[in-house]
Amino acid sequence: MPHAPPLGALLSRFAAGSPLTCEPVDQGLLNRGYRLCTTRGRYFLKHHFDPDTADPAAIARQHRATQRLADLGVPVAPPLPGRDGRTVAVVGGSAYALHPWIDGRHRHGGQLGTAQCGRLGALLGVVHAGLERVMPAREKDTGARPAHPAPDGARASAPGGADARAESADPDDTFALIDDLLARVRRHQPADSFDELARHRLVERRALLEQHAGRRPPRGGSVGWVHGDFHPFNVLYKDDVPAAIVDWDRLGVQPRAEEAVRAAAIFFVRPAGPLDLPKVRAYARAYRRTTGATPSELAAAVHRVWWERLNDFWMLRWHYERGDTRADPQFPAASALAVWWTREYDAVCDAFAD
Repeated sequence: MPHAPPLGALLSRFAAGSPLTCEPVDQGLLNRGYRLCTTRGRYFLKHHFDPDTADPAAIARQHRATQRLADLGVPVAPPLPGRDGRTVAVVGGSAYALHPWIDGRHRHGGQLGTAQCGRLGALLGVVHAGLERVMPAREKDTGARPAHPAPDGARASAPGGADARAESADPDDTFALIDDLLARVRRHQPADSFDELARHRLVERRALLEQHAGRRPPRGGSVGWVHGDFHPFNVLYKDDVPAAIVDWDRLGVQPRAEEAVRAAAIFFVRPAGPLDLPKVRAYARAYRRTTGATPSELAAAVHRVWWERLNDFWMLRWHYERGDTRADPQFPAASALAVWWTREYDAVCDAFAD
């Protein structure tokens, strides 16, 4: 098995028996996970591999948060403590955590009925309200990290800062990035269908930015603790009910309404790019009821996330700068969404704020 974890040392620390099987879990772009069966049960073994999220102190903070949320009845899967009481094991310079295995499956918005979309919005609202209760205010100066607009929540992260209400993207910087990416596309030979789509979307996006450059939003609204990566691969369902919210690597302090909008843009995007607005409306209404967020807060968040999408090219940067093609299948819908959203801006705002 590539990147085989040090099972002997880990299972000894967690008193989890002897290994029977250990299989990699495919989902996830940043860290590594394994489905582990031992003589004492079934577990999810997580290797915190991504340098931006592998700090043991930050992982321990995430673990404390999930345990506190579990105590409130939020569906999460807190890690198991080791013999020493710690939930993070550092072996060979790498950080690992052991979680109970949760039977369930991932469901995207197309697999959810209208009532289930409302349940999803309420669930995210419960997460935000719960984090506000269980995370001490003094911790807000540690671990703040920009939330991620990527459809899988997994672009390369920027460093955390004291002010979580980050400046919005500067279109001049985006124009320079577009020119650089177009040059990289031209240099890629022989050209393939991905190159053709990338070139088309880059030229199209530059024209949209030239048209809308004056609509750059100000800093974000009120901040609070957020999951930071709320998308279909991080919510497990058992039958029609959410069984667990997983992968809390991006826990941080950010504008909460923006996380609600980002999550909807991932769950409810259709393959050709548009959002399923009736489902968005059911989701947003439930989120607002649960959190008390106002329509104006959601409308402002829609504007900021729209601008974020218009200026974001993380998938193309992975492909052309890093030679990493794992996110390529998501690019067609994600790139079409920014164009559709710009055309249907008022309808999207209405769906979130009505």
